[in-house]
Amino acid sequence: MRVLTFLHSFEPGGVERVALRLVHYWREKGIDAPLFMGRVSGAMRAELATALTCHVPRQPPFPIGRYETLWMIATLPAFIRRNRPDILFCAGNSYAVVAVAMKLILGRRCPPVLAKISNDLDREDMIWPARRIYRIWLRIQGRFMDHFIGMEQPMEEEIAAAMRPRSGRITIIPDPALSCVQIDRLRALPRSRNGLSAGRRFVAVGRLAAQKNFALMIRAFARGAAPADTLVIFGDGPERAALASLADRLSLGERIRFAGHVPDPASRLADFDIFLLSSHYEGVPAVLLEALAVGLPIITTRCSRSICAMMGGGPLARIVPPGDEAAFARAIGDTGAWPQDGEASLMQARRFTIEIASDAYLAAFATTARGETASEKILASD
Repeated sequence: MRVLTFLHSFEPGGVERVALRLVHYWREKGIDAPLFMGRVSGAMRAELATALTCHVPRQPPFPIGRYETLWMIATLPAFIRRNRPDILFCAGNSYAVVAVAMKLILGRRCPPVLAKISNDLDREDMIWPARRIYRIWLRIQGRFMDHFIGMEQPMEEEIAAAMRPRSGRITIIPDPALSCVQIDRLRALPRSRNGLSAGRRFVAVGRLAAQKNFALMIRAFARGAAPADTLVIFGDGPERAALASLADRLSLGERIRFAGHVPDPASRLADFDIFLLSSHYEGVPAVLLEALAVGLPIITTRCSRSICAMMGGGPLARIVPPGDEAAFARAIGDTGAWPQDGEASLMQARRFTIEIASDAYLAAFATTARGETASEKILASD
């Protein structure tokens, strides 16, 4: 079976990171797993692309970053015609428009598409007219995609309601954001202890983009943190200058540091006391799983239906409404770094490993390529 994954670039992103790890893992198991990249730029290239061959179309004489989706729609069909994959892996919501375009351009020559739902589908952050248009777009995807993968159990109902795929076209596979080796390595990291007299050390990881709502985090930190508390943000993106300016206006000074993109930020989490996530919307955020693997207490917004399930029903994190700056500030202001159930955190993190997910993905690919539904597959094996 030939499984084709298509990605825009090696720019940092949770969807791309997981997809690249899956391609690596499938190839190690002998699976024919070609990779199509719109361009080879991006900070993750050195980190994850070592010895990972990929096809890159001939580049035009102008930058394509702003037009990467259109570029992929223009160049991917020829590659599909030449290589005839058995299935297309749509690695996240941002690639759905490419997958639908392939269905329209190639018609019956388009392989079945298995689409991973990587973000919240409710999108309560949108104003009503935009949300209405988004709902129509989700229904269109439901008609064109052959199978959907959700990353946590609550997503099954969410996908069914929003996209209305045919019965048996949804499979839940915990997001393979970690590996068993990585979890063991993270849990073995020596925790850097810090007395509360020196202040609590907060940390966040993510792309500095509107979705992540770092502005809310910074304002809440300014309101709720003690004078000796600090916040380090790992990641880069288009909002960095604006966020740095906001921190200056709030007179946070050296209490906040923008550390930029770093390889393997999870390995640095043991140096901190509390992990923060302030996103408007997410799917199953890999950064929360990494924080669980390390054993950090977590403050997060309820940025998807899956957050409570990810957090063991709630006890593994302080969960606040998205966009609620006052609630986020109150959570930050709680006295001390509250104790985290280390064993429960570890057990939860171990659900989201590539070792478990890889075979489940391959089974879903095989079922979809044969044109079966999940229920038909079960009946066929009885």
